[in-house]
Amino acid sequence: MTDMTDTQPAAMGSFERYLSVWVALAMVGGIALGVLAPGLVGAVAAAEVASINLVVAVLIWAMVFPMMVGVDFGAVAGVAKQPRGLLITLGVNWLIKPFTMAFLAVLFFEYIFAPWIAPEDAAQYIAGLILLGAAPCTAMVFVWSQLTRGDATYTLVQVSVNDLIMVVAFAPIVALLLGVTDIAVPWETLVLATVLYVVLPLLAGLVTRRLLGSPEAIDAFSAKVKPWSIIGLIATVVILFGLQGQIILDRPLIILLIAVPILIQSYGIFALAYGAAYAMKVPHRIAAPCAMIGTSNFFELAVAVAISLFGLHSGAALATVVGVLVEVPVMLSLVAFANRTRNKFAQG
Repeated sequence: MTDMTDTQPAAMGSFERYLSVWVALAMVGGIALGVLAPGLVGAVAAAEVASINLVVAVLIWAMVFPMMVGVDFGAVAGVAKQPRGLLITLGVNWLIKPFTMAFLAVLFFEYIFAPWIAPEDAAQYIAGLILLGAAPCTAMVFVWSQLTRGDATYTLVQVSVNDLIMVVAFAPIVALLLGVTDIAVPWETLVLATVLYVVLPLLAGLVTRRLLGSPEAIDAFSAKVKPWSIIGLIATVVILFGLQGQIILDRPLIILLIAVPILIQSYGIFALAYGAAYAMKVPHRIAAPCAMIGTSNFFELAVAVAISLFGLHSGAALATVVGVLVEVPVMLSLVAFANRTRNKFAQG
């Protein structure tokens, strides 16, 4: 298996390291925009076709497409050399994580937080958290892998297999969990959103890789389009908070309440995956990234589908954006922990 020193991605830039800061500033800017220019935000919200907001669709594609260009399914064959890390990743991502997130969401918003949250709002926050839990990380995991000196090739294999599974499993799992929590599932919109934000960007990424040809050309192209991913994210956050601004000003603690189950889920899933990797004697260069994939979320997809299913004004969309806010500081703390415990693992 190729070691990451041979295919090491770029280190985490200062912009990525402080992503939570920029998201927080975008939140503040969005709230201000909603107060000062409600007509502009309303016009953006009104630009819809078949429950898909056209402005947000463009922004989501700007977020997702650069990540899909980095997916190389040709590397999947290498998994036979070290299957345990992939088994842990797939087991955690698809058999455990979506269901524990749904459980925590219901526990907190239907029971623990019930005195402070209206039932209709609670249902929306639960839906948003379910969408986060059903979407394992696709892009940022390469950063976390690099920071823990992970095997870049194996990380690529894990991400590629997850993306393949996501094409067929994301919509059914989301529909199942939303149904279990008594939230109406607009199946047509869910399938349309999955095709629009998973299948088509993935196909576009594969076509782009084929047209570019060499790994050097692919890397150069990815570096050029990568900034658009962050621009799309920040612009989407501004729009969301422009529409949610009054709710947040009226109930500022709602952000903290939404963050609680996300934090518990993140640290719990990492402990489960990292502990399983330790017990199964998986080398640290594979163990750390395989735990990071399950812990981190494909929040771009979660945001897009929440908007498609429930609208820009929805609590579900708000919950997915809180996931973005929490993600970076949580993951950096786990990177530090993984690096401190490296000598506890096999180094093969």
